[in-house]
Amino acid sequence: LKDAMLTRDRNRVDVVRQIRTEVGRALKTPGFSGEADDELYRTTIASYAKKMGKALVEYEGFGERGAEAAAKLRFEVAYLSRWLPRAVSEEDVAAFVETTVQKLGANGLKDVGRVMGALMKAHPGIDGAIASRLVRTRLTTD
Repeated sequence: LKDAMLTRDRNRVDVVRQIRTEVGRALKTPGFSGEADDELYRTTIASYAKKMGKALVEYEGFGERGAEAAAKLRFEVAYLSRWLPRAVSEEDVAAFVETTVQKLGANGLKDVGRVMGALMKAHPGIDGAIASRLVRTRLTTD
């Protein structure tokens, strides 16, 4: 934050302050028992970047009216990405899905919840939307 302020990098100042605010909110949530450690920051950054990524899509849909806000959000997502784990490719998720389906002996859409639970527990970094789509596709082809 100090470096961003000294270099007068307004975008960086804004995103760092926002992350600090989000971490502060997380620390104050009822039932939270912990401290502001690296894991809390990683989780907070991942959550915030995901929210901003969704908002970016909406602002891009506004065309010229949303261009300035979209540019700011694009910067924030790109800046924060350096602290996020590398995304798991869709091919890797498909392999995880296949392994989990085989391991559980899942058969049909009635087992989607069971497969998703085991999949997300075994691979917490994967995108849930992609995993859900692949699980449903895999279980309907049986």
